[in-house]
Amino acid sequence: MFVVTGATGNVGRSVVRILASAGERVIATSRGVSAADVPDGVRHVRADLADADGLRPLFEGADAVFLQSGGASAERLSPRDLVDAAKAGGVGRIVLLSSQGVATRPDSASHGKTARRFEDAVRDSGLEWTILRPGGFASNSFAWIESVRARREIAAPFADTGLPVIDPDDIAEVGAAALREDGHVGEILELTGPVLSTPRERAAALSEALGEPIRFVPQTREEAYAEMVRFLPEPVVVTTLDILGAPIAAEQRISPDVERVLGRAPRPFAEWAARNAEAFR
Repeated sequence: MFVVTGATGNVGRSVVRILASAGERVIATSRGVSAADVPDGVRHVRADLADADGLRPLFEGADAVFLQSGGASAERLSPRDLVDAAKAGGVGRIVLLSSQGVATRPDSASHGKTARRFEDAVRDSGLEWTILRPGGFASNSFAWIESVRARREIAAPFADTGLPVIDPDDIAEVGAAALREDGHVGEILELTGPVLSTPRERAAALSEALGEPIRFVPQTREEAYAEMVRFLPEPVVVTTLDILGAPIAAEQRISPDVERVLGRAPRPFAEWAARNAEAFR
């Protein structure tokens, strides 16, 4: 049996689907999970990662846990309490969804330090573990939904700076493999897309997927900051813009790990756009 935390998120939702399709027993947890959010046959439970004691009964009898490092609420969580709860429930393996920022932005509270706390707790647990460190998600482009729907327009900074954004479904497939297979224990997997893609190129891919022209509007860093700080904490915005505008070599590196684990190349952004085009109509 497998427990998947963050089961309604971009990655967790797909991990649940993949495991369920393979005939595995799955408990899907999320603060907002409901019956409509998970496949038939999957047990869904509302649970908060901040309540490690409340999660302990869900871990009982589980072979492995897919653990997310908390997202926006991560700073209020206790990674070691979560790991201790998993151990008390008899869990043998943890697959942790961490962040590339642990290695590339270690001094950033939002991108490195918080995820590092989770990694340290998992690595010190005595359990089998695998750590996933993805770069930027293709699904971050969902931030463009409103402007594409309303004006067929996308505004973004650093129009021609490329990053190897990754399809969250590829992260999920790697995570499911690490949960079910023995060959990835003790590995830290760097997960990226197959090529560098720029905001301008991603806008063009969405335009092609929709079959309609989308106007691309280059933003200055200041314009992007003013927009992003309305819904993200200021330190997150600053570090995110640093990555988008001046990525270091490690953030632009194409990792072989997705292909090594799955036996195929990671999906390009255009494939993600085609699969999610309806969201932008």
